Amino acid sequence: MNFERLQRRVDRAEQLVEGRALQTRTHWQTLSQVWRDSWTPGRIMIAGLVSGFLAGRAEPLRSMNGARWLQMVGSLSSLFATVQAATAADQASEAADTAQAVQEEQAGSQAYPPEEPLVDEAFDEEEMPLRQPMPAEAATEMSER
Repeated sequence: MNFERLQRRVDRAEQLVEGRALQTRTHWQTLSQVWRDSWTPGRIMIAGLVSGFLAGRAEPLRSMNGARWLQMVGSLSSLFATVQAATAADQASEAADTAQAVQEEQAGSQAYPPEEPLVDEAFDEEEMPLRQPMPAEAATEMSER
């Protein structure tokens, strides 16, 4: 074998490895996308029920003493709290988007007249009297006026 032929074989092998790596990344991305899309809420519930049934069969209820029951109740309560927090966050995000859309729509159809002051002039003339902070305010940022 001559040197050029060995170089061609190495180049061909490197191209093959690069092609296989690209195929592997493509297949991995497809698999991860299909995996995420296949976990619907119904399938998650079924998987939870089946795994709960199997766990119940593997460990009988007689081994569930008081501490284990409390641990299970604590875990379930944190699970429900997490689900409620996620739901509230989604609803808040949707409400913020809706409010922003309404605000943009109103801003486009209505403009403030330039002669209308945004701050009451009487407020500027009055000075707020200075007073000593209350004991509870002394430890907070409210006392730093």
